Amino acid sequence: MTIDSVQPRREGALPPHRVVLNARSMPAYAYGHRSPIWWGTVGFAAAEGMGFALAIGAYFYLVFINGNWPLSAPPPDLFWSGLFTIVMLASAWPNSLAKRNGEREDLVRSRRDLVIMSLVGLVLLGIRVMEFTGLHVRWDQNAYGSILWVLLGLHTLHLVTDLGDTIVLTVLMFTRHGHGKRFSDVGDNAFYWYFVIASWVPIYLIIYWFPRWW
Repeated sequence: MTIDSVQPRREGALPPHRVVLNARSMPAYAYGHRSPIWWGTVGFAAAEGMGFALAIGAYFYLVFINGNWPLSAPPPDLFWSGLFTIVMLASAWPNSLAKRNGEREDLVRSRRDLVIMSLVGLVLLGIRVMEFTGLHVRWDQNAYGSILWVLLGLHTLHLVTDLGDTIVLTVLMFTRHGHGKRFSDVGDNAFYWYFVIASWVPIYLIIYWFPRWW
């Protein structure tokens, strides 16, 4: 592709300067804020974060109008939720390794990190199933049960979404597709997992500790 100078050519002057641009030399992918997928992930996290904020607002509205909280049930058990929180927070370390090795385009380490994160996600999903058994209230029992299940259900949905994305990405990295843009996808996946971790902390405090402090 060539671009001619827009300056007028005077009679007898040398031919206008011609600049040759080779689009093949431009990168097909980028990392961090230079990637459009990264900005898409930011937008998605912001929208989903607003959903969490609305659910938390509904929770405290119910607390305000009822006074006695929680309704007709003891606070949820702490064992499974505590174990879930510990594993969730600890997962930030292998997640950071995945992001770093993806940006370095280290295929061997990226494969290892993705396998670890997939296993971590499966462990967390198993703990979450057990966590639901310790809520002491059904989702349809009363307003307290409904909002409790909504909050946990929303976070579980995000956990399953990221776990599915991680497993698919892991499989791709063990095939002929494990190069180029896939390394950028590793970083974007790690970025979203940070959102899953960050969104859990206030939900954990609200569901499990607020009823004990109230």
